[in-house]
Amino acid sequence: MNVAQARINDFHKASHKASPVLEAVKAGLMRRSRTLPPWLFYDDRGSELFEDITRLPEYYLTRAEHEILQHNADEIVSMACEGTNLQINVVELGAGSATKTQLLLDAVVRKQGKCLFLPIDVSSAALEGAVLRLRRESPGVTVRPFEGTYLAALPAIRQMEQRQLVMFVGSSIGNSSDTEAESLLSAVSLELQPGACLLLGTDRAKDVPTLLRAYDDAAGVTAAFNLNLLVRLNRELGCNFDLSAWRHEARWNEGASRVEMHLVSMCAQKVLIPEVGSVPFASQESIHTESSVKYTRPHVDRLLAVSGFERTRTFTDSEQRFDLHLARRSSKPRAETGRRAT
Repeated sequence: MNVAQARINDFHKASHKASPVLEAVKAGLMRRSRTLPPWLFYDDRGSELFEDITRLPEYYLTRAEHEILQHNADEIVSMACEGTNLQINVVELGAGSATKTQLLLDAVVRKQGKCLFLPIDVSSAALEGAVLRLRRESPGVTVRPFEGTYLAALPAIRQMEQRQLVMFVGSSIGNSSDTEAESLLSAVSLELQPGACLLLGTDRAKDVPTLLRAYDDAAGVTAAFNLNLLVRLNRELGCNFDLSAWRHEARWNEGASRVEMHLVSMCAQKVLIPEVGSVPFASQESIHTESSVKYTRPHVDRLLAVSGFERTRTFTDSEQRFDLHLARRSSKPRAETGRRAT
């Protein structure tokens, strides 16, 4: 038995642990236009690298969103509480380290004395760090972390008592196409109680050089973040991606109003993927790993309307780069809402 076959056999024995990753790889790499879903970025190392990205001078999104919450968290909470004597509980989709979220959680505690927080993320390391910090720094917040995908967490959202405030910030919605975003937000809205709110973060459409620098920084941290996805596939599936044969590239897709991240093959090569086989890549062929849609206000309104929400108020930063939209679960029937938006 050669080394490669032994490696495959070892990973077959642990396939029950890697099956979601393997299925994502099969679905994305065995097609003409190669893709991988962005949730694969967030192993422990990927989560660390993303936190590094949020502190980069080129990556304005986190600073802009932090500024918005710093100046408007109390007003956001007051608006979310309107029309009810119920307390609000906070849900966050893709919570990560929940650093910015702490500003809003503290505002909830100021408003009602306590807060139940359900952070949802696929990264156990990010959740553990968030829980430890919040328990130390925000004792009025009770944290019930959920490790898994957004859709897997829907029953947990539905079971929350009082009124929910769902946070989907950091422009994470931009990682999805409009169809995917509508499907997710519609599924969330169906789990919410009457009057519940959504706080949605979206990055504004702006000049292309600024956008591209945010996803291709001078220090190469975003490149390392992108390439770490291949490190994960090597480790968890037993693939043999040679990182020196791949490079990071950020592209602007004008038609889709989005920045795309790609991993570009620098030569003709074949990559071993256990349970799939040897997969050929041509020189300059790429794997599309992430999209980040940039929005106008009408675009956001259409997205919310067809998903069962009505925008109540939009908050923006002092340089008007980024928006946080507070939207309330619509009382109109979904079909009627969808017709109005078209």
